[in-house]
Amino acid sequence: MHLGQVLYQYYDRVDEHEHFFEQLNLWCHQYKPDALVVSGDVYDIPQPGAASKEFFNRTFVKIHKENPDMTIVVTAGNHDSPSRIQADSSVWGLSGVTLIGVPPATDCMESPDGWQDRYIVDTGKGFIIAMPFVSSNRPDVLQALLDRVAVLNEGKNLPVVMTGHLAVNGGDFTGHGNIGTLKTTPSSDLGNGFDYLALGHIHRPQTIGYDINDEMQQESLYPSGIMRYSGSALHVSCDETYPHSVSLVEMESHGGDVKVTRLRIDELRHFYILPESTQPPIRSAEEATEVINDFCQKHKSGYFRLRLDYNSPLPNDFIQNIYKITEATGNEIRYNPKPIEENRPEEVHETAAPVFEVAELQQMTDPLNFIRKTISNYPGLDINQIESDFAEIEKYLYKKESES
Repeated sequence: MHLGQVLYQYYDRVDEHEHFFEQLNLWCHQYKPDALVVSGDVYDIPQPGAASKEFFNRTFVKIHKENPDMTIVVTAGNHDSPSRIQADSSVWGLSGVTLIGVPPATDCMESPDGWQDRYIVDTGKGFIIAMPFVSSNRPDVLQALLDRVAVLNEGKNLPVVMTGHLAVNGGDFTGHGNIGTLKTTPSSDLGNGFDYLALGHIHRPQTIGYDINDEMQQESLYPSGIMRYSGSALHVSCDETYPHSVSLVEMESHGGDVKVTRLRIDELRHFYILPESTQPPIRSAEEATEVINDFCQKHKSGYFRLRLDYNSPLPNDFIQNIYKITEATGNEIRYNPKPIEENRPEEVHETAAPVFEVAELQQMTDPLNFIRKTISNYPGLDINQIESDFAEIEKYLYKKESES
């Protein structure tokens, strides 16, 4: 969901999120699902502001009131603070809404059975294993949760859903600027015993192990045991040219077929690259102004990023003048100030420092990703030692989180 997101350090997306939740609420009324599952990244930053928290509370109270028989399960993602999500769980639990922020403790496998039940939701029509973001692979923990559900499900044969917030091997990560350093997990580490694994983290809707072109279909039937990203609610960059959707999942019994219906999200503001790829890149400020004015006349809203010829000089007030044009639309037309530079000389590519999209930096919550991408600038650093140190720090922090 990424509530509270500000794109390009300038544009908030409150009205875009409101537009999305209006559609989600209508779908809840129309299809009357037994459960609504959110697999992480509730907020865009670990310490969301009061307005973002109020938006979450107001929105989910409304959804719950209007759909009182629907179970709601929300887990923390890598953008969220585990302890902050967990702190609200008791209050939300009074309304039958489950919030899970803190993952199982590192020594949970040494504890007596019973810890598993804190992560298992019995809806009466199926089981949901609510697993939040975990910084390291925990195959033993996942299988312990699935084994516990198998015991609870004996004789009932109810569908089993598990959540996960991670990048799975074989996924299509288009739209994630840090693809080269994105930590991935083998599907074999995710355990056996679920019918549907509701994945979060990757923005592109997809079912792992199946043709990405299947996403153009409205409905698909899969065998039990599928792993699927429903995708993010909103586009976050011009690279996300694919449709975004909500997954409506239907299962009759454990081990049976899984039907997925893709409910296409109508984005309030779409992303565009100007000019289109069939046209040459912009070579002057005058040409840019013409292209942008034409775009503003054709579209009432949207984000755009410019394709510029690297060899064409532009005036110092180039960006300032673009903002004047977009502000005249009431910021319904919004500008990504990081251009796509074409016709760059090869030597520039070889010597230039790493270039980051603003949106990419906003999404890069793991400092190790930034260090890996810039390590060549610091020959004295030992990346292996740094990764080892970070792992120790994370282990210590998660232990403290689980004790609090």
